[in-house]
Amino acid sequence: MKQLELIATCPMGIEAVVARELKLLGYDDTRTENGRVRFTGDFIDICRCNYWLRTADRIVIKMGEFPATTFDELFEGVKAIPWADFIPEDGEFPVSGRSQKSQLSSVPASQGIVKKAVVDKLTQTYGTEWFQEDGALYSIDVSLYEDTALITLDTTGPSLHKRGYRKHATEAPLKETMAAALILLSRWGPHRPLYDPFCGSGTLLIEAAMIGWNIAPGLRRTFPSEGWSIIPDELWEQARDEAFDAVKDDIPLQLTGSDIDPEAIEIAKACAKSAGLGNEIEFKVMPVSRIQPQGKFGCIVTNPPYGERLSESKEVETMIRALGKSSIYLPDWSVFVITPTRHFEQFFGRKADKRRKLYNGRIECQFLQYLGPLPPRTDRGEATSH
Repeated sequence: MKQLELIATCPMGIEAVVARELKLLGYDDTRTENGRVRFTGDFIDICRCNYWLRTADRIVIKMGEFPATTFDELFEGVKAIPWADFIPEDGEFPVSGRSQKSQLSSVPASQGIVKKAVVDKLTQTYGTEWFQEDGALYSIDVSLYEDTALITLDTTGPSLHKRGYRKHATEAPLKETMAAALILLSRWGPHRPLYDPFCGSGTLLIEAAMIGWNIAPGLRRTFPSEGWSIIPDELWEQARDEAFDAVKDDIPLQLTGSDIDPEAIEIAKACAKSAGLGNEIEFKVMPVSRIQPQGKFGCIVTNPPYGERLSESKEVETMIRALGKSSIYLPDWSVFVITPTRHFEQFFGRKADKRRKLYNGRIECQFLQYLGPLPPRTDRGEATSH
């Protein structure tokens, strides 16, 4: 079949990480935009990318893109798309939408126009004006930005951050996709010790273990496009077999997490066990002031608590100062921290070597990087990738 234009959507700030992932998977034609990375592929690539991408939110198919300043233009543009090539007569096709800096500012009205146009187009093919919509799910999205309509079809369903291993979570969990991005942005590889002194539900360490062992993060979940008649079952089986064959679970890992909250540690252990990594990560109840990471040339990668009330802010300041003091005794370690705390560097005791703006959900953060020496080349390996 002809190549599809696919889009990997993602949080603002990590588009380059998603593009790098895609290139490591063999996709060389990536085009990066705000909140998404475009590339080309066919049906097997939908399967592979849903299984393999660690930092993207979802994989969607670009169905159409055109100027739309009036509802007539939106209707005609959507109706021109060959919907029956994808959606069968019994397919369920809800429409979601968003609008920014566009004359068509009413999202509900735009969704209604898109739905009507798709129905009209499918009526021409199937000869019926009533669609039961009790079959597989084909979620359509209309994104209106600066009077251009982008129409996409979602292959993923619930965001790719829902790996399936996190049944419970601590109060302010870091999404799995962002956790993976932080690990990939750090200098960590499976040859180096990794420590998270504010581990919460263990997400950073679990994602690191999956990276270290080259475990495809989507293997434990399902996707609505698995039910699409246009994607043969054998393509999903092929992609799944490739992913299982790529696992490298004979690599020794040194992963440790601690937290002052005993309940958080119990949740972290349960999540790691659910991910099949319960024996690979050590968790312990411990305040940051008492941490003693073991090994040389290690990495601390962490998401410290942050306070919204004054009393919490004082506690956060104390914890950051303790982390800074601990790092003094780790001269060959690197420290990577995501934080919205404005005075983090002051509390920590030194300026970061590098910083990068990221969004943890809707919270603007800095990813601060304190770079220690790299391991000697004879000791150095690289995090594996498919």
